[in-house]
Amino acid sequence: MKLSFSIQYWKSLSWAEAIGAALDARLAGVELFDVNGAMFQGKSSPTNPELAAATRRSLTNQGLSLPCVDSAGDFTDQRFVDELSECVEVAVNLGVPYVGIHTDCDNQAACVERVTRLLDAVGDKPVTLLVATTGAYADTARLRDLLNRFADDRLAALWDMHSTCVFGEDAEATITNLGAYVCHVHVHDFRREEGLFVPELVGEGALPMRELMNALRSVNYDGFISLQWNPDWIDGLGDIEILLTHFASCMSRYEGTRLNRKHLYWNNRHTGNYVWKKETLIEKTFPQVLDTMVQEFPDQLAIKFTTLDYTRTYSQFRDDVDEFARALISLGVRAGSKVTIWATNVPAWFLTFWATTKIGAVLVTMNTAYKIHEAEYLLRQSDTHTLVMIDGYRDSNYKQIVNELCPELKDNQPGRPLHARRLPFLRNVITVGFRMPGALTWEESLEYAARTPIEEVRRMAAAVDVNDVCNMQWA
Repeated sequence: MKLSFSIQYWKSLSWAEAIGAALDARLAGVELFDVNGAMFQGKSSPTNPELAAATRRSLTNQGLSLPCVDSAGDFTDQRFVDELSECVEVAVNLGVPYVGIHTDCDNQAACVERVTRLLDAVGDKPVTLLVATTGAYADTARLRDLLNRFADDRLAALWDMHSTCVFGEDAEATITNLGAYVCHVHVHDFRREEGLFVPELVGEGALPMRELMNALRSVNYDGFISLQWNPDWIDGLGDIEILLTHFASCMSRYEGTRLNRKHLYWNNRHTGNYVWKKETLIEKTFPQVLDTMVQEFPDQLAIKFTTLDYTRTYSQFRDDVDEFARALISLGVRAGSKVTIWATNVPAWFLTFWATTKIGAVLVTMNTAYKIHEAEYLLRQSDTHTLVMIDGYRDSNYKQIVNELCPELKDNQPGRPLHARRLPFLRNVITVGFRMPGALTWEESLEYAARTPIEEVRRMAAAVDVNDVCNMQWA
């Protein structure tokens, strides 16, 4: 975890005092603000191009970084391009990777137009613009849409934790929306008092720090967390040494068990972590594997179907898996039962697999090209209990095939056990994306989840052994 503080509100500090305060509190960086401010005036300014190399050497020798140059103006203001140019020049000279920008404008079209101009101004300089989650962009779904529109490596997000929490957005939602777009973080705490949000020391207010840190952990965040504090916010708390020491002490609670995951393994490029060593046999069941991933990366995206509107974090995905597992149990599926999936690459395929293995049942995968005789052979030989299916693929009409194999289906009441002469073990048919007489739709099957408590899923998952069969495949 790398900590820094922003000089934004510390108007009376000199550059030397700001650096000294960071060193005394054992922070790793100082965040710049308003390159036209009093701290950066005169020939001896650390941002003077002629002194930039010396400034960089001095910071490096002291183990300090400049994580971000924060701009002062609203980026939709017509005059902002001039300020941005100055910020970018300072960033390039001092080796600062990010320039923070913000706006109070809630007109998305206007923001898009302005960001286009700003990116043109940045050009090919090695600087990334970070749009802060403030103003209208405290709703990070709006910011996600803006960033996705450009999909430009020179544009990312600055997560202002205070603003998103005041807006009412939880950490999981923010990370689901922004994920790896988050390159820098601002934090200051608050408490609610008579309808107002009153500043408070970090860790002593309403900011859910543990959830926020876990959210950062879930996306392997390795950037800076920067304290913003105005010495005028609380009487008697204007001493920067006291404030920074408190900040460092508070954040140390999350060291080791949160952002510094020493029990995980880096990939070759050090861009992400593995839970287990590569090419090592994992002595865990599928339910245990999923639970471990939820524990380590609860808010990281586990699955994303962009064309099917299904995006879930590991935590959300497990919830969906548990829901379908409860539905399967309610429909009579037990440990060892065969659940066949006849579908292409759709969310239901993965949910069926994980839900089936979670309760010790066996997933049977059916070739998407099968015709009636092959389908009958598989369903009979596998003793399929429940069939989950789409309506067809290419020249195979699954709906027609199943109705021909099970003419009894059309007279069956959905949800009641099916009894078919040609497929004597088949009890349920669940359709995905279409409706068929006698069968439950996927959505209807989920209504059966309420009949089985989650404790039963957990009991069955605990009974699964690593040597149990979980999957049967036909060529």
